[in-house]
Amino acid sequence: MLIKKPTGLTFSETTPKSVYVNRRNFLRGLGIAGAATVVGQRFASILSLSTSVQAGTKLATVKSAYTVDEKISSYNDVTHYNNFYEFGSEKSDPAKNAQNFKTIPWTVSVEGDVKTPRKFSLEEIMHLAPLEERIYRHRCVERWSIVVPWIGYSLSTILKLVEPLPTAKYVAFQSFYDLRVMPESRFTGLDYPYVEGLRLDEAMHPLALLCVGMYGETLPNQDGAPVRMVIPWKYGYKSIKSIVKIKLQGGEPPTSWNRQSSHEYGFYSNVNPNVDHPRWSQATERRLGEIFMHKTLMFNGYADQVASLYAGMDLKKFH
Repeated sequence: MLIKKPTGLTFSETTPKSVYVNRRNFLRGLGIAGAATVVGQRFASILSLSTSVQAGTKLATVKSAYTVDEKISSYNDVTHYNNFYEFGSEKSDPAKNAQNFKTIPWTVSVEGDVKTPRKFSLEEIMHLAPLEERIYRHRCVERWSIVVPWIGYSLSTILKLVEPLPTAKYVAFQSFYDLRVMPESRFTGLDYPYVEGLRLDEAMHPLALLCVGMYGETLPNQDGAPVRMVIPWKYGYKSIKSIVKIKLQGGEPPTSWNRQSSHEYGFYSNVNPNVDHPRWSQATERRLGEIFMHKTLMFNGYADQVASLYAGMDLKKFH
């Protein structure tokens, strides 16, 4: 069940040491260093409103009701144990190989069966709606899980702006791909660019997060900078990274892992402990950085919110 996070600071409301030191130097230069404790929070908030979208930029956020009260995974773990096959198939590869990935400038094309197709710059995406901090459980098909304070807003915000036509039934996503900057992708066995998809009603669900940050800052390159999806009731590979195109269409779109191995990876990919992966059980999971296993929850614990989307469906057949 989703519950509101207890009253307290979000990650974006804490000031890094470097910002604090720079603020003190700025105030000292004005001859009012003694006033730092009085105006500190106001000055920090001004800094956080920067329109820069470089990786590691501090973001101003609002608290969200779409959050869970659970122990948050280590930032180091979440940024150094990744699936991002464009930068290599080993979990440690993306953190090493994505450091020179250039994400500015960036645009996302939203097109297809819509009344007003358009391209959004990253700056526009960052300001379409208040950025919410949402602590989500996130489950990977390889039996490990994380709890992350993601930053963004519901994907429905941007979809409503382009006005889906009645013919739109699905939403297709495409990641950035350039072999020149992603040479490790040649050895991963996937076809590129990476593609994913949702039914339109799934994409319009408020939990489906268009994500631009985590842990109070813009996304690191290895975690899908500069903009990605986070769909907490589905396995991690559905949460496509580094999005460049969103297309609304009438038919079910292809998805990368389903195309690579359809008997292992279904289109829906909902977290379902009753459907085993052909090579392992999905009944339990291990939180990254922990030793003990946890029982896997149906829809990753979000059944109260999303089960109605699949009423009447055979969830073993449509896995």
